[in-house]
Amino acid sequence: MAVKIRLARHGSKKRPFYRIVATDSFSPRDGRFLENLGTYDPRNKINGINLKREAIEDWVKKGAQLTDTVKKLMKNTSHPDPAQ
Repeated sequence: MAVKIRLARHGSKKRPFYRIVATDSFSPRDGRFLENLGTYDPRNKINGINLKREAIEDWVKKGAQLTDTVKKLMKNTSHPDPAQ
């Protein structure tokens, strides 16, 4: 079973809301998933991205592949160390 970490769309028409999920690569976009790994709200620019980084890293260690969009979201939310 090939696992992908990708977006699943929720929300109403013209008001998108996405969940970042680990799912079988052959399941439909909004179908069954293995684990919920975070959320993404494109309308909220300040606090729109919430990720469970440890869970995502665990799935990647197990062989899951990130989609391009999820890679961009993770890159955009990488915060520098606040102590510096």
